[in-house]
Amino acid sequence: MARPRVTSGGGIAALTYVFRKGREAGGFLKLYRRLRARNACKTCAVGMGGQSGGMVDEARRFPEVCKKSIQAQTGDMARSIPASYFERTPIAVMESLTSFQCEKLGRLTFPIIARKGDAHFRRISWEEALGLAGDAIRASPPEQVFFYSSGRSSNEAAFLLQLVARAFGTSNIHNCSFYCHAASGVALSEVYGSGTSSVVLADLQRADLVLLAGANPASNHPRLMKQLVGLRRRGGKVIVVNPLRELGLTRFRVPSDWRSMLFGSKISDLYLQPHAGGDVAVFKALLKGIVELGAVDSEYVRDHCSGWEEVKADVEATEWDVLLSSSGLTRAEIDAVAAAIAAGRRGVFLWAMGLTHHVHGVDNVLGLANLALARGWLGRPGAGLLPIRGHSNVQGVHSCGLSPVLKKAFATRLAEAYGITIPEGPGQDTYASMVASDEGRIRAAVLLGGNLLASNPDSRWAASALRKIPLTVSLTTSINVGHVQGRGQTALVLPVLARDEESQPTTQESMFNYVRMSDGGRPSVGGEMKSEVDIIASLAERILPSGRFDWSEVRSHRALRRAMARIVPGYEPIGAIDESRREFQVEGRTFHQPQFATSDGRARFHVTPLPTFAPAAGELRLITLRSEGQFNTVVYEEEDLYRGNRRRDVVMMAAGDARSLGVGEGDRVVVTTSAGQLDASVAIIDIRPGNLAMYYPEANVLVPRQIDRRSKTPAFKSVMARVTRPAGVSSFKFQV
Repeated sequence: MARPRVTSGGGIAALTYVFRKGREAGGFLKLYRRLRARNACKTCAVGMGGQSGGMVDEARRFPEVCKKSIQAQTGDMARSIPASYFERTPIAVMESLTSFQCEKLGRLTFPIIARKGDAHFRRISWEEALGLAGDAIRASPPEQVFFYSSGRSSNEAAFLLQLVARAFGTSNIHNCSFYCHAASGVALSEVYGSGTSSVVLADLQRADLVLLAGANPASNHPRLMKQLVGLRRRGGKVIVVNPLRELGLTRFRVPSDWRSMLFGSKISDLYLQPHAGGDVAVFKALLKGIVELGAVDSEYVRDHCSGWEEVKADVEATEWDVLLSSSGLTRAEIDAVAAAIAAGRRGVFLWAMGLTHHVHGVDNVLGLANLALARGWLGRPGAGLLPIRGHSNVQGVHSCGLSPVLKKAFATRLAEAYGITIPEGPGQDTYASMVASDEGRIRAAVLLGGNLLASNPDSRWAASALRKIPLTVSLTTSINVGHVQGRGQTALVLPVLARDEESQPTTQESMFNYVRMSDGGRPSVGGEMKSEVDIIASLAERILPSGRFDWSEVRSHRALRRAMARIVPGYEPIGAIDESRREFQVEGRTFHQPQFATSDGRARFHVTPLPTFAPAAGELRLITLRSEGQFNTVVYEEEDLYRGNRRRDVVMMAAGDARSLGVGEGDRVVVTTSAGQLDASVAIIDIRPGNLAMYYPEANVLVPRQIDRRSKTPAFKSVMARVTRPAGVSSFKFQV
């Protein structure tokens, strides 16, 4: 079995890593000053920093920082990629680079271009790059252009990008959330009328129970671990639902907490390891247990909910044997967790892509919401639903209109404020734009950050689709595999300033619906980088009619914020934030009273049918996941510290499954799915038998193009796979 070189998450290993990265960034003090500046954290959506200073959260606690913050900050402080690198390195060589190797190249500080047939990227002037992009986009039918953004951009850039796209005549506008938490947004909107968290940070500090499903914050959102440690010290309980037993979810040492550092902190009180894709059955079984224990809050359900009788009848009609078989759990395991939930007074349920990355992702979230509603844990202090979002502003870019469909109030105000006609009908979501690209129906794509190639299922198909686009325009701080292997026939890669390098303040919204202001600062490296807003405005000047907008106004972040205050629902306070420096909670999204944003003010239960898929003989369920050394598609370290894997070309499996297959630790095997095959090294870990795990994004080549019909999110975590002995297959990298 793989042996991690640490015995808990966090701890001394995290501290020594910080100092090592400080040396790489030119000295720890230099890194510290950057981290303490009044800018929002660049990494996850838990959020910290802003006007209270770096490493400070909305409750004014300090220090609030983690390895993810360090990784993102030092990445932006890396040396520049010299022009000579592109001169001497053919594109064919760059195509062989891994995500880790791309990250190690450093910062991109000047525009580059590769045309069809070019052997190398070459340096290009801003004027030539913007002119080329503007000419190509202006000549394209609006319905044949799409605009995409990652969640690391600013609210101002997102608002301007969607405005320019709609003024151009297209609603093919989307962001990375379609490939992560779109299922959460769809489900929560159906439950209580808002697609975001129902709680604020303080609610985690009032709760006495947390259920953490399909998430691994010890690796991906380490600052949340401090909240779990605090909850258990108050006598609360933590329940984990995850096919893998994760080291950091069993024991963690919080570096900023001396007791936790010295003695370690137990995290999970109860740990369920269901089958991948078994979550609907898990939550239905737990609800059945709650009903049988008489623990349903009947008064709350009667006064504040609808749909309960249908859900209750469905649960009571579903046999225990069916639920246990589908989930992979025992009755004793379900009973223990149901009893803990029944005994709790205030619970917060958290989840991530372990729930959303399925063809039934929306039903997974609805099933979890049913459980919360049955206990009366929605619309009360210290209780509610919290999707753990990824990028630091993924929620903000969606709030500011980077979506193919706008809420009616937003669309009306936008059209009136700018005198534009909003295109009729919904635009393409992310997956629809990929399909359109593959079918030759896209002429140009503008990509504001991110790595669209690596975010997609069926990597070979995705690369082929992107390469059919006549022009791709990518805005980025660094090179990633998408810029090379997923480049258009003409590919422009334009360097942007990082958040803490902007000359004008920007704003970001956390997963708690809290909006921060970042002051910006001086660039970490020299070069020709421009702000995202400036680049978008420059493109707009070239693709829209002369005089369409006041170009000085759309380049002014303050002017954009004043427009957002008039247009974006809940963003009214942002209009005065430049003067007040007062950060704010978005109104109308969180609920501390059981009065919801639905048409009748009630929260809604939903019947969730059990998925019908099941492995055939010889098949196992494959999930893709991140390592402790990465964040989303960016790989900072190849080692997965908490799982004990020193390399990424591994397939993780249970010891019993390995014995059945006749393989052992370190043996080379072939993993085959309906989408493709890869060779990998066996790593024995504690995972529910019958399930496999491999690293995203490399293993996306194995993920077929199956999506949740309601959220349009690909099913990265319910893939049927076979494992055999090797006979010569492709290497564990993107190959196009």
